[in-house]
Parts: sequence; C-alpha cells; structure tokens
Amino acid sequence: MKINLSGHHVDLSDTVKEHVNEKFSKLASHFPTLISLDIIISKEHGEFDVEISTHYEGTRISASAENSVMYPAISKAAKKLDAALKHRKGQLKGDLHKKPECTTADIAHEIIQEMDLR
Repeated sequence: MKINLSGHHVDLSDTVKEHVNEKFSKLASHFPTLISLDIIISKEHGEFDVEISTHYEGTRISASAENSVMYPAISKAAKKLDAALKHRKGQLKGDLHKKPECTTADIAHEIIQEMDLR
C-alpha cells in the first residue's frame, strides 16, 4: 500500500513518517485491495488536523481528526478510517448474502386450493 503523506505548515520528519507507516501497516493486512492512502497533516491555530482519504471497492472513504498534539491526532484518524473501512466491507458482504425472494404466498394459495373445505 502506498502512503502519500503531505504537510501544511508542518515539518514532516523521519520519525513522523515512521509513525504513520506503523499506524497504517495493519490496514494493509486487513484490507489487501487498498492501494493508496492520501494523508494531509496541517496545523492551524495551534491544532493539528489530520485528513485521510482513499478509494476502497468503488467508494471514496475519508476520515479526519484534530488534536493539539500531532501523534494522537494521527491515531484518532487511523481508528476512524479503520472503522469506516470495516463498515464498507460489511456493506459489501451484506450484498452477497441477500435473502431469496419469498414464494410462500404462491405455495399457500396452491395448498388452499387443494384442501377440501366442506
């Protein structure tokens, strides 16, 4: 999985890049069809904003978090993205397990016709 990391008013050091790779390495194993993540870390008014967006199974999924410290903001955004991806995966699996159409009305009608109701 490719991680596109960019910063706005933030210096992205090697330790930040390693932390981001560590946080999102689990996502690559849980969602192997995930190709890339776009992560933007910005700082405005003393708050760090982390915005993550990706495409997963035909849908754009994004998550964002903010905190006064950068590392907890990254962790919160990672948890939100993981929850959103799990929700989308559940939707896709739910579509595979659709219930069959009900045919009991026709069968009930035939049974009533065959009954001797005198």
